[in-house]
Amino acid sequence: MAYIFLDESGNLGFNFDKKKTTKFFVITFLFVKDKNSLERIVKKIFRGFSKAELKHHPNVLHAFKEKPRTRQKMLSLLTDKDISVIVIYLNKRKVYTKLQNEKHVLYNYVVNILLDRVFTKKLIPTNMPISLIASRRETNRFLNDNFRNYLMDQLHLNHKVPMHIEIKPPHEEKCLQIVDLICWSVFRKYEHGDASYYNLISRKIIEENSLFP
Repeated sequence: MAYIFLDESGNLGFNFDKKKTTKFFVITFLFVKDKNSLERIVKKIFRGFSKAELKHHPNVLHAFKEKPRTRQKMLSLLTDKDISVIVIYLNKRKVYTKLQNEKHVLYNYVVNILLDRVFTKKLIPTNMPISLIASRRETNRFLNDNFRNYLMDQLHLNHKVPMHIEIKPPHEEKCLQIVDLICWSVFRKYEHGDASYYNLISRKIIEENSLFP
């Protein structure tokens, strides 16, 4: 079984006068065949927490909230794992106005572009079952079903590749906590000009492109 774990960093707000509106939006795919190796990293991080840290921890590793030493340790533990990463990032000021007004359409569109690159460029093996697990970003069942059905239709139409697609919260799928950190590290490079975390994982990134250059 091959796994693709999906997460994003930033937001799709386009009112740049608002304080929390980000300049960039990043979507990341993490590929792995043995997801158990990544689950063990998450467990190892939790075993390293003190009792006081565990008491005040939400039980899920979230890159934005973790201490620098936790982020660095997680990324260092990934260096010898058989994983690969592809990234697409948006400079949101360059996104077409029509797409700015259709945030869910834009998100689905960008994820599909990443999937298309995966199969067109043969970035992962297709001779085995593939499971795409996306981090849940919506609570609306209709939007989640629309996302899943859109991707499955596009895959069937363009690549004739069967794929199992699930949407899960990070507490149910530990590997989503890993891709969250990787995506956050890439986002931080573009949004804040800080490549310190990105540099710890950069050799695992096999493709990194801007959608609206």
